[in-house]
Amino acid sequence: MSILGAVAVPHPPIILPEVGRGEERKISATTNAYKEISRRIVELKPETIVITSPHSVMYADYFHISPGIQASGNMAQFRAPQVELTINYDVDLAKKISTDSQAAGIPAGTLGERNSSLDHGTMIPLRFLQQAGLDFKSVKFLRIGLSGLSAAAHYKFGQSIAKAAEELGRNIFFLASGDLSHKLKADGPYGFVDEGPVFDAQVMENLGGADFLRLMTMDDKICSRAAECGLRSFWIMAGALDKLSVRAEKLSYEGTFGVGYGIAWFEVGGADSSRNFDEQLSKFKQYEAFKRKAKEDAFVKLARHSLETFVKTHEPAALPDNLPAELLNRRAGAFVSLHKDGNLRGCIGTILATQKNLAEEILQNAISACSRDPRFEPVTVDELDDIEYSVDVLGEPERIFTVNDLNVRRYGVIVENGGRRGLLLPDLDGVDTVEEQIAIAKRKAGIRPDEKVSLWRFEVIRHH
Repeated sequence: MSILGAVAVPHPPIILPEVGRGEERKISATTNAYKEISRRIVELKPETIVITSPHSVMYADYFHISPGIQASGNMAQFRAPQVELTINYDVDLAKKISTDSQAAGIPAGTLGERNSSLDHGTMIPLRFLQQAGLDFKSVKFLRIGLSGLSAAAHYKFGQSIAKAAEELGRNIFFLASGDLSHKLKADGPYGFVDEGPVFDAQVMENLGGADFLRLMTMDDKICSRAAECGLRSFWIMAGALDKLSVRAEKLSYEGTFGVGYGIAWFEVGGADSSRNFDEQLSKFKQYEAFKRKAKEDAFVKLARHSLETFVKTHEPAALPDNLPAELLNRRAGAFVSLHKDGNLRGCIGTILATQKNLAEEILQNAISACSRDPRFEPVTVDELDDIEYSVDVLGEPERIFTVNDLNVRRYGVIVENGGRRGLLLPDLDGVDTVEEQIAIAKRKAGIRPDEKVSLWRFEVIRHH
């Protein structure tokens, strides 16, 4: 068997005595669990340890595998330069994973190195392994970054890692480094949101039960609001354990400093074809898309019709028959927003009416959202079933003279300075204050933070 086991671990610098200077005693359960899993890894005698880290090089659409034959790092960033490590990379395995991933349509490889030094997401587990007696001269390592791609892509990448190890006859251990929510305490470094403890409870339940389907289908809004960092690391690990029987063991969980630290161990058994979570995820997504389409109102159905027609034919769609009177008889500005896998995939709109009716406004803006948003590549046919739509119909902008007249949940904002104008819709995930709302609108308009602006507010009716 090529994959000997796996573990999900956190990477708090404060857990090292050289950094914590006594504070590490407040997370002794995490320390004890770390020591236990490190002892187990040493006993398994892996030839290569694969480490996925959120703090290695990360790209939106590419999995970065650290290149070269060797890398070093230290904890100088955390006032402990004396903690330093050097590891040897498994060059052959890195090359094999790159080749197999690309052949499977997964963008991965050793290109784009920005910083060869070991990051703390890698250093923390390595330090515990060193103290447990792991022979760093005989064991090789592979350091891999995460990406902004979907859960399915991370899982498939994990499959490629396991496949490459098997084809090379390499016995590997998979170490998924990642903290949980960073928003567990009001007096913590990142504050508190209700979603923080909810996220952590769900992740630890899913890891503890080795329920990787639920791990990959958690609510995107909860994950985003919780400010997590390790979920994608765990998705890759899940893929590396594809179709294998797994006995999961939850060793510890603590949130002492306002950040969630969880450790879960995965003992690998024989083959288990029922644990085919990539296939299960595909069926789940198809079912969710079916439910979404069944609930769409006429506004969203029109946006979908316009976008899908344009992507498939490269021609604008004709207006369908039997549209509601409001779409045909009203003129208004409208924004069409696209999301995929919980991430924005395009958003274009008009502040005021530019077409003869609202239906035409939505028709045109859906085309723009999928093909003319400069932040994104055009939407492709393969993505159509994964796109989620929302249509915001704008009310008339109202001039205001004080930020006290704004409310991020109720009103969108328009900022203007000279010929530069920026707009931000209301009630957006991650935008919690008026100050944030105005700052983002300024950035969109190319207006400096210190420049004064004229303000307008507007209400929307959101269809999704």
